[in-house]
Amino acid sequence: MHVPGVAMGGLSAGRAALAGLMTVIGIAAGSLTAAAVLSGAAAAAEPANCQMVRMADPGWTDITATNAVAGTLLGAMGYQQKIETVAVPIIFQGLKTGQIDVFLGNWMPAQSTFLDKLIAEKTVEIVRPNLENAKFTLAVPTAVAEAGVHSFADLAKFGDRFEKKIYGIEPGAPANQNIQRMLDKKDFGLEGWTLVESSEQAMLAQAIRRTRSKDWVVFLGWQPHPMNTRIDMTYLSGGDAYFGPNYGSTTVNTLSRRGYGTECPNVHRLFSQLAFTVGMENEIMAAITEDKKAPKDAAAGYLKAHPDLLGPWLAGVSTRDGKDAAPAVRAALGLK
Repeated sequence: MHVPGVAMGGLSAGRAALAGLMTVIGIAAGSLTAAAVLSGAAAAAEPANCQMVRMADPGWTDITATNAVAGTLLGAMGYQQKIETVAVPIIFQGLKTGQIDVFLGNWMPAQSTFLDKLIAEKTVEIVRPNLENAKFTLAVPTAVAEAGVHSFADLAKFGDRFEKKIYGIEPGAPANQNIQRMLDKKDFGLEGWTLVESSEQAMLAQAIRRTRSKDWVVFLGWQPHPMNTRIDMTYLSGGDAYFGPNYGSTTVNTLSRRGYGTECPNVHRLFSQLAFTVGMENEIMAAITEDKKAPKDAAAGYLKAHPDLLGPWLAGVSTRDGKDAAPAVRAALGLK
């Protein structure tokens, strides 16, 4: 009976070992399931207020275009986008007070007077540069450049031809402030000159009108923008102190309110990966201004034609309900 007793004892031990193994397997499986749920539901774990992404547009076509790209992605991911069209100083105040979440139009160094203060106060965060090799300075029609106006220093001697006017954009814009500062200092001999402030559209209409009538005009120009193909134009050199070197060479940053990345990590990840090119923005803006497409239609059309952009932008990003964002966006765009 000794041997059977040993056999029974071994069986009991085996059952215990098997039970223990099943418990370990169950715990491991449960852990894996929990990990998958936690990973997949990262977006769903965000606070409810993250569903509405509050953005801003100073009324500039390039920011209308990039906002439309962001809105197309966000909508497919189950988020909503709200855009406030307000002047740049109000946008920075909104970021500071937490009323605006994300701003895609921080042109630097033109907006440094606004940004530097808020960075020092730690009320605004730079998410990433979203556009390199942009340009932002004074420009003239090429015919005027060929007549002898190549730099800021050439303007004064042709003051009568220009009616001593520089055409800028909306009141409060940092670029206008830089121009006004230049005029107040009478730099480059610009005594008695005035800044004409208006909307982007009104300024461009005036520049186009005067160019076609062969009247002289100096205006604020930038790239990317369809103006560069609609107007035969030349950027002026010598404005480094006001617009930066290399004809106002500019980087455009994405900004967020303080703490947005911690509070809404999924949306923040999207914006930390979202970047544009001059060619991309020019094409979307042309669809808006020349083809008269709605901004989101223009953005969706571009994304359908360039689906390779989606992978890097959406890597590790989830839909609002915790699924992989890339398939959802591709489906919303009608892509396979």
